[in-house]
Amino acid sequence: MGFLWTLIVGLIVGAIAKLLMPGKDPGGIIVTMLLGVAGALLAGFVGRALGFYSDPGQAPGIIASIIGAMVLLLLYRLFVGRRTTVQ
Repeated sequence: MGFLWTLIVGLIVGAIAKLLMPGKDPGGIIVTMLLGVAGALLAGFVGRALGFYSDPGQAPGIIASIIGAMVLLLLYRLFVGRRTTVQ
């Protein structure tokens, strides 16, 4: 159940991260929401590795998920945004 909760929170977090980090994204809203899901998964992984979540089924919170999504969105903008087309 924790994994399902992480996915649901991640979809909402992706939209919130997009609102908190305005700007031109190389991807659309779907990519931003997928980054939100990945950010929630990242927050859960890092939180468990650091010992914040003692119960294996415990999912990351909204704040941790937003921070994870914003980090991934920043990295996405740095790497994907640099691609240029050759004309």
